[in-house]
Amino acid sequence: MEMKMMQSRFKRICVFCGSSLGKKSSYQDAAIELGEELVSKDIDLVYGGGSIGLMGLISQAVHDGGRHVLGVIPKTLMPKELTGETVGEVKEVRDMHSRKAEMAKHSDAFIALPGGYGTLEELLEVIAWAQLGIHDKPVGLLNVDGYYDSLLLFIDMAVGEGFISPDARHIIVSAPTAKELVKKMEEYVPLHERVASKLCWEKEQLGNSPLCDISR
Repeated sequence: MEMKMMQSRFKRICVFCGSSLGKKSSYQDAAIELGEELVSKDIDLVYGGGSIGLMGLISQAVHDGGRHVLGVIPKTLMPKELTGETVGEVKEVRDMHSRKAEMAKHSDAFIALPGGYGTLEELLEVIAWAQLGIHDKPVGLLNVDGYYDSLLLFIDMAVGEGFISPDARHIIVSAPTAKELVKKMEEYVPLHERVASKLCWEKEQLGNSPLCDISR
């Protein structure tokens, strides 16, 4: 009961995940468990829209739990035969880049479930944005059954080879369960030095780009 009373520092979390279910039922279980964890902490969901794969499972779990769901989807992927029907609120955007910027703008943190190229691309971009100083929001990896072990090993190798600083390695928070991951993200404090300040990005680099709103 006491845990339920504790308010999360996050109002909305953006979740990146596969539009496929994956071969292991544990991936599907993890998507539902993450959705239920968000509901238990009164956190709303921002995701890529649609109702297929892990995306569909987590969005349905959050929606069924009574929390708000925002699906951001490019116009070209709107047909239901491509992505299924999005539950909750749907925001149509121009393209994939606008989709990522819009999802980031509405989110206080990011979590990646297992996924493929699209999930990795979204994940690495928000990590890069953090390193550059565009935002300082936590970035979490839900490392279900060691799915991201190889990625984390690669990143550790990049640190060892001098391509990623040890402090920038700290940007990524990982855990095997949703409950543990959200707890670690609640405790996250940035350690890395920003390449450029938010003010610099907003005024000099980004102009009127939707990225201007990401840090807020």
